[in-house]
Amino acid sequence: MPIHIRAKKEDFARTVLLVGDPARAEKISSILENSRLVNKNRGLLGFTGTYKDMPISVQTTGMGCPSAGIVMEELIQLEVKRFIRVGTCGGIGADIRPLDVIAAVAAAPIDGTTRTYLNGKPHAPYATFEILKTGYDTAKKMELKVYFGGVASVDVFYNPFPDYVPELRSRGILAVEMETSLIYYLANRNRLDAASFLIVSDVVGADENFTKFVTDDELSAGTERLINYVLETAYNYNKEFSDRG
Repeated sequence: MPIHIRAKKEDFARTVLLVGDPARAEKISSILENSRLVNKNRGLLGFTGTYKDMPISVQTTGMGCPSAGIVMEELIQLEVKRFIRVGTCGGIGADIRPLDVIAAVAAAPIDGTTRTYLNGKPHAPYATFEILKTGYDTAKKMELKVYFGGVASVDVFYNPFPDYVPELRSRGILAVEMETSLIYYLANRNRLDAASFLIVSDVVGADENFTKFVTDDELSAGTERLINYVLETAYNYNKEFSDRG
């Protein structure tokens, strides 16, 4: 049994949704059928249930790559095969607006954790194409606009440097967030499947160099749409690509 995720491999489905916020894990668990709590150690709530006829789990990672790395390493020990992050991000792309949904094709590893794993070697952590393709098709069916592109995973939420956002935007980065690069790297290294779907909770460093946040009610409604979209994507992926293991 792992140190932090106090569970056995039969407690988790092969597909796990990763969320930073335990309240989001509880929200997803309320949508699942026959949901049961499988981990509560250190407040890292984990639940397993079914969506339609698909077994699926949701696991809290906490904020940032260090915590997410511990959780994902232990889920790998428990033989989880697919990791789908359901999270928030700060939009920085020129066309990105509050409450937009972003599917991260790749994640620039600006965080210290992923760079520690890489030991200074270059790498571009990337998503599983088939999950992104399923997400694209599902978004079309649900008439949901989703932006597919690159994000940057960072360590500092309140970055004090004025050139921080303009520099990232100049590289074509759509958003900043705090876990995806590590999730993708560990999936790439272990030949597992991963994707990250994010809702824009704030627009960072717009032309006037400010941060614009959405209201709690707006974010709650947007997050519910995101959760439903990701569950449908995971379900459709499972139907089409279940032979991947």
